[in-house]
Amino acid sequence: MTRFDFAPYRRSMVGFDRLFDMLENQGRSSSGDNYPPFNIEKRGDDAYRITLAVAGFTPEDLDITAQQNLLVIQGRKGEDAQDGNFLHVGIAQRGFERRFELADYVRVESANLENGLLVVDLVREVPEAMKPKKIAIGGHTPLTVVESEEASEAA
Repeated sequence: MTRFDFAPYRRSMVGFDRLFDMLENQGRSSSGDNYPPFNIEKRGDDAYRITLAVAGFTPEDLDITAQQNLLVIQGRKGEDAQDGNFLHVGIAQRGFERRFELADYVRVESANLENGLLVVDLVREVPEAMKPKKIAIGGHTPLTVVESEEASEAA
């Protein structure tokens, strides 16, 4: 495995500590377990979709938890006794936990289970205060003077 050294970037980039920590931890915690398989799709400038193949799971078996910058999807199968004498068992029946790191201001919009696919739609909503704004040179913003009704009546 290739190890990246982020030290040169840490010296010149302020406020990106969380990103560097996340990249370093991801390299360490890659366990190689690819169950269940999933897709991540960009559906627009601020819209994303995660699709997990969860054949055999019901909505009651799945738990989706969204918290700040983290989406956790868990599947827990009951210990149901399998009827029959199987010669080959290729359909996984084990539980799982998938974690997805989310960028700031990304929230879960909806989740649906249909035909063995769990579809989770995400949307990024940047607050108005965080959007870019034009700053006047000299640091002064133009003032808008609104006359009150009392001032106009007194005149």
